Amino acid sequence: MIDTSVFQGKKAAYATLGCKLNFSETSTFGKMLEELGVKTASKGETADICLINTCSVTEVADHKCRQVIHRLVRQHPGAFVVVTGCYAQLETDEVAQIEGVDLVLGTNEKANLVQFLSDAWSGVVEGKSFSQKTKDIKTFAPSCSRGNRTRFFLKVQDGCDYFCTYCTIPYARGFSRNPSIASLVAQAEEAAREGGKEIVLTGVNIGDFGKTTGEQFLDLVKALDGVEGISRYRISSLEPDLLSDGLIEYCAKSRAFMPHFHIPLQSGSDTVLKLMHRHYDRQLFADKIMAIKQSMPEAFIGVDVMVGCRGETPEYFEETYDLLSTLPVTQLHVFPYSERPGTSALKIPYIVPEKEKKLRSRRLLELSDQKTHDFYSTHVGQQAEVLFEKATRGRAMHGFTKNYVRVELSPAEARPEYDNQLICVRLGDFNHDATALKAVL
Repeated sequence: MIDTSVFQGKKAAYATLGCKLNFSETSTFGKMLEELGVKTASKGETADICLINTCSVTEVADHKCRQVIHRLVRQHPGAFVVVTGCYAQLETDEVAQIEGVDLVLGTNEKANLVQFLSDAWSGVVEGKSFSQKTKDIKTFAPSCSRGNRTRFFLKVQDGCDYFCTYCTIPYARGFSRNPSIASLVAQAEEAAREGGKEIVLTGVNIGDFGKTTGEQFLDLVKALDGVEGISRYRISSLEPDLLSDGLIEYCAKSRAFMPHFHIPLQSGSDTVLKLMHRHYDRQLFADKIMAIKQSMPEAFIGVDVMVGCRGETPEYFEETYDLLSTLPVTQLHVFPYSERPGTSALKIPYIVPEKEKKLRSRRLLELSDQKTHDFYSTHVGQQAEVLFEKATRGRAMHGFTKNYVRVELSPAEARPEYDNQLICVRLGDFNHDATALKAVL
């Protein structure tokens, strides 16, 4: 039983680290607390509750989580500090020992955040750390929220069964699981009623959708495409081996699914992919990229690449670089490899020096910048529909075309009523820092 009286009049501060899935979940937590009478603390105000949703994808991420926890404890003296997310699941005891932390909730427990808060304040429960082992993580915490953003983020799946050698995500989030298509359609319909026009599908391994319900990801896509009021969907990330030809063909003619894909490669070397225990080879990845471009020539394709993992000799890195140089991808998200305790990658003997990781990362980022610039250049002078996002008064507005070209509208032409509106513009030249194309109304 939740004691709603303990929430009345309280203020909360939120901090989120890591992926879009975490941001979606934090936004949902905030909405739940708001419905109980908790307001978000304004800048300079002292909060009664601090909620930190953590990431643990790298050692650097762990360090950033500790820094954020310490900062919020200092900024909000006396606040009740709750830490959840992947770092909280993997290092529960370590997080619980941080001075100022009052409650640590693992992956299974965060779905009952409000109940845990109510119990803690009412003195019903003793102790401050709660988490279960990976095999016992069964709960799916629904999430469809936009927070202070224009786009909604709909969580369609959680967990992962892949157990890649470098990754701790299955240990932090548990095995793959998902809600029903019907429940997700209902959430999308609610987002439409709230005025949402674009929804991003989030998850850990989205293409694995259906493990819990026996449904298929393509069926989910078809069902969401029929939701009235939602003009755009984007799929946050899809493993190459789970990106079916049927899905590509459907998206090419879909009403609302955008020509925008994000596909993890991690390495362009078959040897390294085997060391990573990935489920595909470089040829399959290349085939998927070409299939997308054949069906949707204007598609934006983002790619995840991991640099400097164990076993990646200079020759193997060059295989990755050469593959990405020749493929029509648009942007690279480059991640330096980080040693994670308990992962089987630690058994691989060849270690890449940190200096070499930085050099390789720089080369790939330069390649990415060139590919993105070339992609944007082909759109100069075209007409495009842009979904604009709210901007601070006196600042330029930004938005994205269907195929994820970032567009900038000058402060002189920006209007508050353009927020969350689809507006047809002509795409001009690059803005001052070449991060967007200028919009011409």
